Amino acid sequence: MVDIAPNPRQNQLLAALSHEQWERWRAQLQHVEMPLGHVLYEPADTLTCVYFPTTAIVSLLYVMRNGEAAEIAVVGNQGVVGVLLFVGGGSTSSRALVQSAGGAYRLSAEVMRHEFERAGPVLHLLCAIPKP
Repeated sequence: MVDIAPNPRQNQLLAALSHEQWERWRAQLQHVEMPLGHVLYEPADTLTCVYFPTTAIVSLLYVMRNGEAAEIAVVGNQGVVGVLLFVGGGSTSSRALVQSAGGAYRLSAEVMRHEFERAGPVLHLLCAIPKP
């Protein structure tokens, strides 16, 4: 059996990065396995990383005061998990739960925060803002 190395560019956002941006991030991306049922973060957590799923699927769940949860979004290889935590504030009322086991690439929230502060191409890409 041939062991195929995971490819970060399986994530559509990472694949859409410019060559310059890709070169800046490439060494900082870390492949992680995401087992079924693994919780990436809980309500009120401060996120230290963002995740770019490649083969995993993550559900974002709104957690109500009574403890019940409702799914508000699903993120697969087309997106990123965790970016809204520091775009809109330091914490969230949602839970991120792995719904389909697989892989993802993790990037430090500090690196992502720096990119947002630059207000460059990554901000436009992740927020789907048309370039001027």
